[in-house]
Amino acid sequence: MEKSKNKGRWKLLAVILVCASPIILSYLTYYVIKPQSRTNYGAFIDPRDHPIPALGTTTLDGKPIALDAYKGKWIMLQVDGGECPAVCEKKLHDIRQLRLAQGKEMERIERVWLITDNKPLDTILIREFDGTNMLRAKADVVRGWLPVEEGTTISDHIFMIDPLGNLMMRFPKDADPNKIKKDVTKLLKASSIG
Repeated sequence: MEKSKNKGRWKLLAVILVCASPIILSYLTYYVIKPQSRTNYGAFIDPRDHPIPALGTTTLDGKPIALDAYKGKWIMLQVDGGECPAVCEKKLHDIRQLRLAQGKEMERIERVWLITDNKPLDTILIREFDGTNMLRAKADVVRGWLPVEEGTTISDHIFMIDPLGNLMMRFPKDADPNKIKKDVTKLLKASSIG
C-alpha cells in the first residue's frame, strides 16, 4: 500500500513538472539568458510618441488631402525635396519594387512621397513613379513629427505607417531593400488589417 502511494506521488510530481516546465523555461530564457537578437530590420516607433499631425498636405495640383485618405492600407513613406537627387530616386524605385515584390498582397500598400518644398517636379520623374502619391507638406511640421537616427535627416529614411494610421517603423539610412522586403512581408503576414 505504501509503495503504491509513493508511486502515485512520483507520478503526480512528474505531471506537475511537465506542466510547469514551459513556464520555468520561458522565465529562464527571458530573465536569465536574455536573448539579444531581433528579427526585424527596421526600428519600431512608439506611435503614442509620434501621432500624425496636421501636415497641411496637398496634391501636386494644390488640392488638400490628408494621410488619413490612405487609412486602411499600409503606407511606405519617404520625405524629400522636389529636386529629388539620386538617393531620393533610389528610394522611390525601392518602395515601388518592394510593393511589387509583395505579389497579390501589394494592393495592401500605398506609396507616399512627402515633398517638403515648392520646387517643380521633373515630368519624367512623375511618369516614372506613377502610382506613388506625391504630396506637398509643410517641412517644419514633417521635421517635428518624424523621428530620425542620430546623424541622419528625415530624407535618409523610409517610414511605415500601419492601416490604423500609426507611424510604426523606420528603416535605416541606405537601407537594404531585401531586408526591408522581409520586414514588410512579415508585417503583412502578421496583420489581418489593411
